[in-house]
Amino acid sequence: MVSKNFVFSTPFLRGYRELKIPVISRDGTPAWPEMFPISRIDEMRHAVGARYFSAQMMLEFVAPERARLDPDALHLYDAEFNMNTASIGEHLITGAAAYWDPSSGRKKSDASVCVLLYRDDKNRCIFIHDALYLIVPDTELHPLARQCEMVLGFLQHHSIHRICIETNGIGNALPEIMRDVARNRGTSVNIVNITNHKNKESRILDAIEPVLTTGRLYAHQRIQATPLIAEMLGWSPLGGLGHDDGLDAVAGAICAQPIPVRPLGQRTRPFTANTEFKI
Repeated sequence: MVSKNFVFSTPFLRGYRELKIPVISRDGTPAWPEMFPISRIDEMRHAVGARYFSAQMMLEFVAPERARLDPDALHLYDAEFNMNTASIGEHLITGAAAYWDPSSGRKKSDASVCVLLYRDDKNRCIFIHDALYLIVPDTELHPLARQCEMVLGFLQHHSIHRICIETNGIGNALPEIMRDVARNRGTSVNIVNITNHKNKESRILDAIEPVLTTGRLYAHQRIQATPLIAEMLGWSPLGGLGHDDGLDAVAGAICAQPIPVRPLGQRTRPFTANTEFKI
């Protein structure tokens, strides 16, 4: 408990005393053991991360400017998603989300990035399974349609039929273009329009930092061949230090409503009955 005296010019606040009771004392004693036992406190710390836990439960503010995204905190894996068992390695997958943060796709513009995430909601783990950085030639007459072709190929490769598209700015035209391209390919796609009003730095910080700092963010080894790791190294919540479009796509996918994933079961096997019998 911390108690301080404050004197304000406003009469009704004169003599005001501030009372702070952190959820757990420095010697490890819970303030309300019947409501927040040690096990529950550890669960909350694991869910929200050290910075949020310190601010919300310990009443010790940690400035967002001090936050960083350390790629060494990622758990790398090389297993592919198994549709029959709905698993990645030992993890049972419960949901998937594909998210596209688009741009013009030109080399000198912001990156246009589509990511695929899987979720293990039982253990609160998130898997950055694949990321597609889209670049189209400067001579391309229809850069958005070309990107839609590439994204549809990405989705079909992973057997995903729903995608969230950020429709701020240039993305406003993409849903209809995507549907036209899918129709021409003889396929279908379910598109969810996403409009973001929160600034990019806050989106990235709030979505990625808690799962990264608590050891619950995984990335397939192929992610190392994309610019995403460099984005993490150069990222700051103050912004302006480098590219962060892949991180923004990952944050969007984390926050998106996932597609439920269930095991398909074993493949059906043909069975031949013996019909050579006498009645």
